[in-house]
Amino acid sequence: MAENVTKKTAETAAGTTSEARPRLLLLDGHSLAYRAFFALPAENFSTTTGQTTNAIYGFTSMLANTLRDERPTHLAVAFDVSRKTWRSEEFAEYKANRSKAPDEFKGQVELIGELLDAMNVTRFAVEGFEADDVIATLATQAESAGFEVLIVTGDRDSFQLVSDHVTVLYPTKGVSELTRFTPEKIEEKYGLTPAQYPDFAALRGDPSDNLPGIPGVGEKTATKWINQFGSFAELVQRADEVKGKVGEKLREHLDAVKLNRQLTELVRDVELPAGPDALERSPYDRQALSVILDALEFRHQNFRDRLMAADPGAVVEEAQPAAGVAVDGEVLAAGGLAPWLERHGAEPIGVATVDAWALGSGSVSEVALAIGSGPAAWFDPAELDAADEQAFAAWLTDPAGPKVMHNAKGLMRVFAEHGWRVEGVTMDTALAAYLDKPGRRSFALDALSVEYLGRELAPAAAENGQLAFGADDLAEKDALMTQARTVLDLGEAFGGRLGSVGADSLLRDVELPTSRMLARMERAGIAADRDWLERMEQQFAGAVQQAVKEAHAAVGHEFNLGSPKQLQEVLFGELGLPRTKKTKTGYTTDADALAWLAGQTEHDLPVIMLRHREQARLRSTVEGLIKTIAPDGRIHTTFNQTVAATGRLSSTDPNLQNIPVRTDEGRAIRRGFVVGEGYESLLTADYSQIELRVMAHLSEDEGLIEAFTSGEDLHTTVASQVFSVAKTDVDPEMRRKIKAMSYGLAYGLSAFGLSQQLTISPDEARGLMDTYFERFGGVRDYLRRVVDEARATGYTETILGRRRYLPDLNSDNRQRREMAERMALNAPIQGTAADIVKIAMLRVDEALIREKLTTRMLLQVHDEIVLEVAPGERVAVEELVRREMSGAFQLRAPLDVSVGSGADWESAAH
Repeated sequence: MAENVTKKTAETAAGTTSEARPRLLLLDGHSLAYRAFFALPAENFSTTTGQTTNAIYGFTSMLANTLRDERPTHLAVAFDVSRKTWRSEEFAEYKANRSKAPDEFKGQVELIGELLDAMNVTRFAVEGFEADDVIATLATQAESAGFEVLIVTGDRDSFQLVSDHVTVLYPTKGVSELTRFTPEKIEEKYGLTPAQYPDFAALRGDPSDNLPGIPGVGEKTATKWINQFGSFAELVQRADEVKGKVGEKLREHLDAVKLNRQLTELVRDVELPAGPDALERSPYDRQALSVILDALEFRHQNFRDRLMAADPGAVVEEAQPAAGVAVDGEVLAAGGLAPWLERHGAEPIGVATVDAWALGSGSVSEVALAIGSGPAAWFDPAELDAADEQAFAAWLTDPAGPKVMHNAKGLMRVFAEHGWRVEGVTMDTALAAYLDKPGRRSFALDALSVEYLGRELAPAAAENGQLAFGADDLAEKDALMTQARTVLDLGEAFGGRLGSVGADSLLRDVELPTSRMLARMERAGIAADRDWLERMEQQFAGAVQQAVKEAHAAVGHEFNLGSPKQLQEVLFGELGLPRTKKTKTGYTTDADALAWLAGQTEHDLPVIMLRHREQARLRSTVEGLIKTIAPDGRIHTTFNQTVAATGRLSSTDPNLQNIPVRTDEGRAIRRGFVVGEGYESLLTADYSQIELRVMAHLSEDEGLIEAFTSGEDLHTTVASQVFSVAKTDVDPEMRRKIKAMSYGLAYGLSAFGLSQQLTISPDEARGLMDTYFERFGGVRDYLRRVVDEARATGYTETILGRRRYLPDLNSDNRQRREMAERMALNAPIQGTAADIVKIAMLRVDEALIREKLTTRMLLQVHDEIVLEVAPGERVAVEELVRREMSGAFQLRAPLDVSVGSGADWESAAH
């Protein structure tokens, strides 16, 4: 089975026998550029001056990935000079069948050469020879000199070069996936040794090079003859021994195949200006490279980061990060913190803590502080004297005392357990990393330190990205102080990065204030009715058991409903139901498959299984809620700002977004969230159709804006225009289709996705979209424009400047590219909606404080805000919420706020 090189680490790729060998990477420039040209749509890659750049982008992206994965010590790229070579002189028809290169390809090879020059990569092009001959010469020389050689080419003639120390990386999907051809792989695929490959190619012929084969002789016969006679030369000598019609065909075409054999043999002694030893990699000319990338309008940050990371001058730095940074540390005894803060409190200070929140106490056990000029301090809050504690509390609450933290929300929450309020946080390195690269998987401090500072935290300072508990010796105290200094240094690095892309205001004005507000919401929690939730859990448990009984009865025997294997045997074996999508473990039994089976058959089991899974999921949700009720009778969820790449908030422990909002069961669960003691009601508020209003604003479509401002039902108004009927003639089905499509467009839904959602054919869904776009052309133009702009820049952007980087927009993998296109469609809309919701929450929170109301905000779930209203404040709070939320942002389709109140979350719905 083919092995994808890009998924291997450099160490694995190198193998254990070649670690001491220098490693030469050779690339066939023309072959790979041409493949890249056809792998990436030319219409998606061009500069404002009209220069097509898809081959350049694809080639350079492949090179960056290969340098990253293979880590060669030496590198060269070979190019063809022209079609006139020694082969064309021997055989005039050699490659004569090849069509002229497309106009869009012209000029791209020269520009690839300029990029390689800026990367200090040696280029070869020798008159009269092909790139393959140059590569064969260098590979032969390098192997003799003790090199490990890797050849990246789309020409299979290179397989004859393969040996124990020469490997061909052959592109199998555009240029994004390379298959590793070793001697074992050649034998597995062709049944031959690499040395026999030219014999095989001569007999088979090569249509791409216009080399004729033998009529009636395919690959199997060619392989059989070579294995039978040992070599091509021996076959020619004993051609009379080949019987039958194929023998006659062989003898008729002997002259042609002998010429084929001569032409497929690669030249290994081309006279070159430099040998392998002279091809050692050199650092880039970064300034020249940046100028070329700018001229080509390659602004995609991910692409540029990958390319720059492959710079030999940077690779050494990244591969061997510094162990840390020296800090002038001081362990403060009682009475030492107050004077330390008096000396340094006005400077930016990095803060790190070891807290016991995960152990249940929620207290801070150790704190480290560091300033940029070197001094750092460690102290135990339990050992502070009165003056120290007063000084520390004053510094924490002083907005003029700049503080740099990693995950400031978590620190604010644990500091609050000591009665310490935090103000003046100027940088949160976790939030900054999120704004810089929102798609990253980890925001752990140790990973960010290596990536952005090029140094590692001391082992004692990090455990799964977090500080270990119970540091009690000097080394671990030093580690904590080093972490505080790292936080400070990261803050400085991120300040420049965010400022360069205009995201510093997003951090300062939105994310940091939001984190402070969320910390208070998490501490407040929401009251839970344990008795009600336990009754719900029992109800769902009973429904699960009932579904199990019905399933057993439907089949006639007991089986484990939770076992995919047993369910497959029952559905497709015993019952003989239509088979679903094939998987590695059989046929899928997921929810979509069960729903399809329910529609295709009259058997009860698929419907029962769907009900069983839904009831089991609801039971699990309620069980999780019950377990998280704290001793104060409230549920304290944790809000996440760095999970969703669009900027939306999520929650964990428990995940309140798991509770369905449109089913009777989900609404029943919400009844378990109640108003707490000392308060009179819960109040909920959210925006009506905010994503569609944002889409109307961004697209500036007058028809859609008018539909919003008319004051009538949006989906009915739009449906009347799309279906060309009076509003009174819009039936529920028409409205349903338009509602699904409108939201689908805002979420990047394709015609196929819409057809699945509405249970209609893809053609009908496509026709519905086309009709919609005829009426709302502004929406169509916007959706096209946003993808084109993202493809050119590498990212999408919300109104407030929140970016989402989408490098796969230019992928030669169709599925990845289409997924990125859907993300590009929905990211600006969802992201802007998320930004507006955060601004609205901040406005409501600030207004509650300003007007000295006791009402407090508790939750934000699915764009809905939940507040706990103090006695006598409901009317004032409702007016405040409507005012602040509707004024959060001025859209062309004005924001509309819905508000409700009641004794529990469900009765407060609107």
